[in-house]
Amino acid sequence: MTTPPASVTDLDPQWLSAALDTPIHAVDPVRIGTGQMGSCFRLRLDGPEVGGRVPQTVLAKLPAEDPAARAMVAGTYRGEVRFYTEVAPTLDIRVPHCHHATEVDDEGRFALLLEDVVAGRVGDQLAGCTPGEAIAAAENLAGLHGPRWCDPTLTEVEGFTIAGPDDAELMAGFLPSALDTFLDPQTGIGALVAAEDAATLREASPVLPGFLLARRERFAVTHGDYRLDNLLFLPDGSSVALDWQTVGLGLPARDLAFLVTTGLSVEDRRACERDVVAAYHARLAAYGVAQDLAECWDDYRLGALTGLLVEVFGCAFGARTERGDRMFATMLARTCAAIRDLDALALARG
Repeated sequence: MTTPPASVTDLDPQWLSAALDTPIHAVDPVRIGTGQMGSCFRLRLDGPEVGGRVPQTVLAKLPAEDPAARAMVAGTYRGEVRFYTEVAPTLDIRVPHCHHATEVDDEGRFALLLEDVVAGRVGDQLAGCTPGEAIAAAENLAGLHGPRWCDPTLTEVEGFTIAGPDDAELMAGFLPSALDTFLDPQTGIGALVAAEDAATLREASPVLPGFLLARRERFAVTHGDYRLDNLLFLPDGSSVALDWQTVGLGLPARDLAFLVTTGLSVEDRRACERDVVAAYHARLAAYGVAQDLAECWDDYRLGALTGLLVEVFGCAFGARTERGDRMFATMLARTCAAIRDLDALALARG
């Protein structure tokens, strides 16, 4: 592995030549996105083998520029690097090809050089997706879960653990203050939350720590934030999954439920969610997973609670933006409607 760069300026032709194992004569970096946990650049390359052996552009993922922020989330960087280098090659989910990965050093510095999927259209969490796009993303998700479903060797990957009682206790300690922050009109998005949804969230909060421990006998590699903003949709109707900083192990249907309950409008979800779950289940069966459809649906119903955790903690502890506030409010409304429709709280309490 090459030495982790201190900043994008270190991604010079000499560094890139070593990383890509081909002569790079010039590079033009352009920042893309507004990532809060890191930064991303599109690198336009020039060299004798560019356009042939190596592509004309690659994406470079780098850590947060602030040293304190970088050190705080270094563990998530390590998880993403391990996913691309150790875990993704053993799965069947469509993700950007990793051209090169450095180690994550003690200061949280690293670099990933990833495929620039130029034909892909980024999903929009606010606008939502079509039922067809939800099915495509669910089928791709089965390629994450199915190949190593309940594989005990996954726990041997450094940093890949199944949530236990200590994690539930930690959540129980943080959740009340995070919930108050989230629903406060000044510190959170309370002004954008309907009274019915605030009541659902309050009613659900006592079961959320225990939800972390539910059905631990079924596990797989999970994305942890499998939603539209982290997906690309290709012209052929397929999808590509991005942003693996929240990767871990857990109940697979949580990823599925988070995608469906937050990505579809309430009306579309009610009309097509059984079709989406059935498509996901059929793809799982192709990998030899022996779960029956009724159990998969039951896991999906329980997994509807996943959105609450991401929405509350993401908004309460993340950097606030106008779009972010609207996104979390939209996701919460869709999540709470799904929890009520699917009777997920009764399932969690039972």
